[in-house]
Amino acid sequence: MATLRSRVLLWRPLICSRGVEQFSFCARTQPITLLQRLPQPCGAGSPYRRVASEAASGNSEIKKPTFMDEEVQSILIKMTGLNLQKIFKPAVQELKPPTCKLMTQTQLEEATTQAVEAAKVQLKMPPVLEERAPINDVLAEDKILEGSETAKYVFTDISYNIAHRERFIVVREPSGTLRKASWEERDRMIQVYFPKEGRRILTPIIFKEENLKTMYSQDRHADVLNLCIAQFEPDSTEYIKVHHQIYEDIDKHGKYDILRSTRHFGGMAWYFVHEKKIDGLLIDQIQRYLVDDATSLVQLYHMVHPEGLSAQEAKEQAAEGLNLITVFAKTEAQMGAYVELMLQAYQGAFISHSAAS
Repeated sequence: MATLRSRVLLWRPLICSRGVEQFSFCARTQPITLLQRLPQPCGAGSPYRRVASEAASGNSEIKKPTFMDEEVQSILIKMTGLNLQKIFKPAVQELKPPTCKLMTQTQLEEATTQAVEAAKVQLKMPPVLEERAPINDVLAEDKILEGSETAKYVFTDISYNIAHRERFIVVREPSGTLRKASWEERDRMIQVYFPKEGRRILTPIIFKEENLKTMYSQDRHADVLNLCIAQFEPDSTEYIKVHHQIYEDIDKHGKYDILRSTRHFGGMAWYFVHEKKIDGLLIDQIQRYLVDDATSLVQLYHMVHPEGLSAQEAKEQAAEGLNLITVFAKTEAQMGAYVELMLQAYQGAFISHSAAS
């Protein structure tokens, strides 16, 4: 027993939370052989580990582009647009007297360049990740402890030199079961000990279904997305669910311009491409005379779905520009006739404008 006691005292600093009570344990400086097997990365099924395992498996299928690929990002950034008036629109803040500056033409051009660079930073797209796998790892079943407590104990490693994804967090159930904390429990405990600005321990009520519908009716989709990014991890169930709901609502009501020139437009376009639902966005782009963006959207669709009939037909015909959109409309578009009608209207307007000038 003396040997066991000395090892337990060397345990890494942990915080045990039970209701409002907290207990601290002593710190250790070196790993302990007795406990070496348990401190595996707590995020069982973490997306980073899945990616590594998939790469090692040598999948023989055609490698499709991902959201963070350079070519994909280039297309999405181009489609997002750079409307400085929208990016730097007035925000709700304390009223202050306006300031006016007299500038030369050179100074004005320099200020405009700086504004463009600042806008590009604000338009940096948040990541799009696969949903993280649930954590269901049980470490021990100690029936001798069953019934000794009525509440759960959460043990959290609060060392500063550990990434949050690798932080060791376990839960002792009243039944005596010792298990790894779920993702939701991990997020709450990490927020308690390492607060992140703009994030709350409990999910804000704005994310309740009835409140979200009110926000959608007020065209505040971008505000909800900003709150969602602050509150949830990008691979969490809630994060992905809210994003997909907003994209579907925008597609249903044709309000694509709400997210144009925001950091959320690229994620929305990627979602529609991945789900093969680009018809609405494509029609909106043609109606706004954003034909280059419409062509880029179809190109991205062909990159993500190279096995599709549209991609194969476009490759055979070496189609470009409006012909590329026409090929998509005749093969895989769900509203092909409407897309072709919009193309004809655009071409007619373009011819009329050219004749008038």
